[in-house]
Amino acid sequence: MLQQEEITLQTLTDNEAINVGYFDNDIVVVDSIQKFAEVSAARVSMSAIAICTCGRVQGLMNGQQIELRQNQVAVIPANVMITDLMISPDFNLKALFFTTQILQSFLREKMSVWNEVMYIRRIHILILAEDDMLFYTHFYEMLRLCVERGKDRPFHTEIVQSLIRSAMLGLCGAMKMLLPDNPATFKTGNADNYFQRFLNLISQSEVKYRTVKSYADELCISPKYLSVICKKHSGKTANEWITEHVMEDIRYHLRQTDLSVKQVCDRLGFANPSFFGKYVKEHFGTTPTQLRLRA
Repeated sequence: MLQQEEITLQTLTDNEAINVGYFDNDIVVVDSIQKFAEVSAARVSMSAIAICTCGRVQGLMNGQQIELRQNQVAVIPANVMITDLMISPDFNLKALFFTTQILQSFLREKMSVWNEVMYIRRIHILILAEDDMLFYTHFYEMLRLCVERGKDRPFHTEIVQSLIRSAMLGLCGAMKMLLPDNPATFKTGNADNYFQRFLNLISQSEVKYRTVKSYADELCISPKYLSVICKKHSGKTANEWITEHVMEDIRYHLRQTDLSVKQVCDRLGFANPSFFGKYVKEHFGTTPTQLRLRA
């Protein structure tokens, strides 16, 4: 490995030094990544969940000090820079890397929990109780058995992804328990407050296809300031957050419901089917009908 790495789905699956247990277009399951010890800095382009199985590692994640020990879980958002790594000789882990697309598909309305923990609370290390470790150990064994049955089995990808979704929902539940019963309260005008309210507005809106200005107006701030605080907290602009959520709603309604393309267009707030078709073509590279048939 190079001393500075770009960790993507492609580099993970192409690197012979990394033991990949499973991968598809959205997910990579890594059984062992001891060679990661050779990396002094890495940009992780995908979101990741990693369980330290042995040893420990410490470093900086976007400048924030983190340390991961045995039986602890690191939850890492996409597009972060990991630097100043110091790793014990016996360090090893099991990790799940996944695209934003599959994360939103798995969590849906529970994305608000993920976003608050990742971007507002900035909690990235979880300590697992003994029963939690037992749960994930059994889950991992079941996942391994499903993978070993081979991709030639009917519904192989769907079965594996269903198992992974169940585990991620369990982890999301553990993350929710870290949050206070009442919503976070910040000083009036605090950027954290505006960012959290923006994420809540998107996730709670049935029609997410709106301009940055319309969301900013609801928050009583300027569109420019909204984009600035989004970029500061997450590395993504307000428009990128909106686009991600709109794309997931399109994908969900076309693949998981019996609504016609016209009905999906109307429900998601597009002016007409022609404009909806152009939007889908621009962001998915295909027509709404073809996207539906990919399911």
